Amino acid sequence: MLSLLATLTVFGQTAPGEFLEGLKAIGAGLGYGLAAIGPGIGIGLVVGSAIEAMTRQPESAGVARTTMFLGIAFTEALALIGFVVFILLLP
Repeated sequence: MLSLLATLTVFGQTAPGEFLEGLKAIGAGLGYGLAAIGPGIGIGLVVGSAIEAMTRQPESAGVARTTMFLGIAFTEALALIGFVVFILLLP
């Protein structure tokens, strides 16, 4: 299917190689967008749980906050790894 799309030209003006490069860029953008959904949901869950823990036991807010920031950092690392992978797929 992609080989068929790669051989097509848009209005007879685009070379097949340029069209394929455009498809690669679109694919990388969609791939990273999908890769960012998981860490976004994960960070939301981590922060929500930390806020709930702090409201239930305010005296342990410091420990919950520290754990929350560690969880956010590890989850955000997954998003950065996804970003790097899809940028490396472009060339």
